[in-house]
Amino acid sequence: MSILNACFNLNLLSQNPNVYIVCGEASGDLHAANLVRAWRQLNPNVHFKAWGGDRLLSEGVELQQHISAMSFMGFLEVVQNLGTIRRQFKQLQQSLLAQKPDLLVLVDYPGFNLRMAKWAYNHGIKVLYYISPTVWAWKKNRVYKIQKYVTKLYCILPFEPSFYAQFGIEVAYFGHPLLDEITNYKSIPKSKHRLDRPILALLPGSRPQELAKKMPLMLEAASKFEATHEIVVVCASSVPSTIYQQYVKGHHVVLSHAHTYDVLSKAELALVTSGTATLETALFGVPQVVCYKGSTLSIWLARKLVKIKYISLVNLILDQKAVPELIQDECTALLMQKELEKLLPGQEHRSAQLASYATLQLLLKQSGVSERIANSMNSFIVP
Repeated sequence: MSILNACFNLNLLSQNPNVYIVCGEASGDLHAANLVRAWRQLNPNVHFKAWGGDRLLSEGVELQQHISAMSFMGFLEVVQNLGTIRRQFKQLQQSLLAQKPDLLVLVDYPGFNLRMAKWAYNHGIKVLYYISPTVWAWKKNRVYKIQKYVTKLYCILPFEPSFYAQFGIEVAYFGHPLLDEITNYKSIPKSKHRLDRPILALLPGSRPQELAKKMPLMLEAASKFEATHEIVVVCASSVPSTIYQQYVKGHHVVLSHAHTYDVLSKAELALVTSGTATLETALFGVPQVVCYKGSTLSIWLARKLVKIKYISLVNLILDQKAVPELIQDECTALLMQKELEKLLPGQEHRSAQLASYATLQLLLKQSGVSERIANSMNSFIVP
């Protein structure tokens, strides 16, 4: 009878596996939600629980912690909230011990998730890691934690597999999941609204410190184009509208609280803060100038610790300066203006940038990334 019970329980495990997902930021929540949607189409019996955000919630995932309680950005903020982070870590440990998931899928958020990978491994929980930590840029020693504690690592940048191969780590690369998000967006019919003037999009970032340093400069540079372009500032939902309004006084601009893609799909040019937005802008085929300005101390530390040639994902992936990068002292309104002028229709720099985008698209593969990753992950729970 005990053998029959064991077989019955094993059959239940294979039919109704439990997957626990942990992400700590909005981008991870987005990619995790697309993964869950694809996974459910492949295997509707999987039950998902997560630490995540509104995107996972909208997919019907049972949230046990919201990312709003976890998003600490910057060294100082992390230090100030170490007590909270420790309590969250212990809380997740208790949850995993109680629920004993068949798989733990950790999404980005390396400071927290790599520690959790070690703990889970030591407690017999199989760990898959989605979106590689940027160990190729800094904290290279983290690669050994991945090597020891992670069953399978899923990368989203095309140069990452060769980096990990140096350490004898085989990883999966199926493309970049942003392709899925953009493909989904483009598949939805849009009203064809005729524009009187082309759009110059400003993407100043989503953190108050970013806005304080770059918004005035971006607006000053954009003012030179007010006669020929509609200047549209893409506003982050996490930032109160009043903050943007205080910067745009005296400028002829439009504040857009719509989806970023609504603006990019119509834009002719863009000024973009470094980050994922640089890749999104490229995938919409919008010529761009990338800007970054931080505190003197932050930049000094970054140059000491971070070993990369470029700050934009476009240039990192292509391994060449395909889009201009204005960093720190070069991040001035005058240089922004000059670089934008080089990207106007008919200019050689515009044609060159658009040609580089075509190469970028090939490196990132085709849409269906989430489906390919879901299929791979599902193999770990289906005998």
